[in-house]
Amino acid sequence: MSRNLVLGTALSSLVVLAAVLSFLWTPYDHTALDIPNKLKPPNAANWLGTDHFGRDMASMIMVGARTSIAVALVAVGIGMAAGIPLGLTAAARKGSWLDELIMRGNDLVFAFPSLVIAILITAIFGAGAINAIIAIGIFNIPVFARITRGAALSLWEREFIMAARVAGKGAARISAEHILPNVANLLIVQGTIQFSLGILAEAGLSYVGLGAQPPTPSWGRMLADAQTMVSFAPHLALIPGCAIILTVLGLNLMGDGLRDWLDPRIRVART
Repeated sequence: MSRNLVLGTALSSLVVLAAVLSFLWTPYDHTALDIPNKLKPPNAANWLGTDHFGRDMASMIMVGARTSIAVALVAVGIGMAAGIPLGLTAAARKGSWLDELIMRGNDLVFAFPSLVIAILITAIFGAGAINAIIAIGIFNIPVFARITRGAALSLWEREFIMAARVAGKGAARISAEHILPNVANLLIVQGTIQFSLGILAEAGLSYVGLGAQPPTPSWGRMLADAQTMVSFAPHLALIPGCAIILTVLGLNLMGDGLRDWLDPRIRVART
């Protein structure tokens, strides 16, 4: 097992543990205001200090972790649930009108970044975590569709697929029984990468006010609130910023380690 996988799993596990623990316990109520103790630096009572309303930063970081994880996880789930079947269908019908329709639809979605999609959705339905999930999820669909199609196309020319055709299996059954299991490793690694990008996207949307709304803590909005107070309370920006960096770093390291671990060719080359 590679060092990247071990380190990435350890960092990611710490974030997940903090998020799960926040359902049961936090040092303080993350919505409790304590104005006399606002902008306190890290100390024995408040491990990570307090914000401009006197709220405990450690508690907000813990609850913000579950917000980021929930948004990214559901968004990636939407992308995989819709994108993988589309990619398998496009590969099975290579060159047909259906393949062209799916891929041109992917190109259309790629033309609009998740932030632009979020702005459009927000203009119609209003800001919120649900709309952030929808925006990030829509952007993930063509990512998984392209990855799945590209990996599946090379398999459709293999001998075991030809044997399955001779056995009378249809395209849908071959895709489910033979193609999908052989591209699952690649999709797992890509899912890890998209999960880290989902964390970043959620933070970015919250930063501009399109993500989770008060009183729900969000790392991105914590950064936005801190930008005018960096000179006299730098911990307000450093703490959520470090949380985002460590989470994304851990997920990327885990994805890189999973790629090495799941790909036998890389394992053989390194041994």
